[in-house]
Amino acid sequence: MKAFILATLFAAVSAFTSSPKTSFVSKTALNAKQVPSKLEYCPCIPLSDLPKPGKATSGVAGGLAICIAVDSKGSVYALGDKCPPINQPLSFGKVNADGTIEDPLLGTKFSLKTGDVVSWCPSGIGKILGGAFTPIGVPVYPVRQRGGNIEVQVDVNAKYNFEANYWSGVLDAQGKDTGTYY
Repeated sequence: MKAFILATLFAAVSAFTSSPKTSFVSKTALNAKQVPSKLEYCPCIPLSDLPKPGKATSGVAGGLAICIAVDSKGSVYALGDKCPPINQPLSFGKVNADGTIEDPLLGTKFSLKTGDVVSWCPSGIGKILGGAFTPIGVPVYPVRQRGGNIEVQVDVNAKYNFEANYWSGVLDAQGKDTGTYY
């Protein structure tokens, strides 16, 4: 019985330690090449979809999810639409008169101007979940009105560069993700 307990303890400890070093180096090129950043203003939402003061809505600019928020004075802000720690859409949040937007689930408040955390997970469940994570803000983007749209300045290569660290796709019927034959 002692041997079984000792073996179980050893297996549990080894499962949570670092993996052994190997000398194997893959020769395949499954990762795409990084592309330099390229900032451009991209249409996000039409002016007709601009929310009323004190509200927020979501849009997409350059492949990125964007939260468009309007404060009580009518100023328009663009922030990343995924609020930490559980990636709840920030556009579901409430825009407050103090210049913050509040995550509706955990109550975290983010500054509309900087994206910095003003109050990290103050609600009951938020204290439990938020305590397991380091407070982190959301990205903010320059915003402008042009041609009947709200445009947001984003890195149009950000999505490509994020996905460049992953394999390029699912294998097709021939076994290659490019659709070509072997």
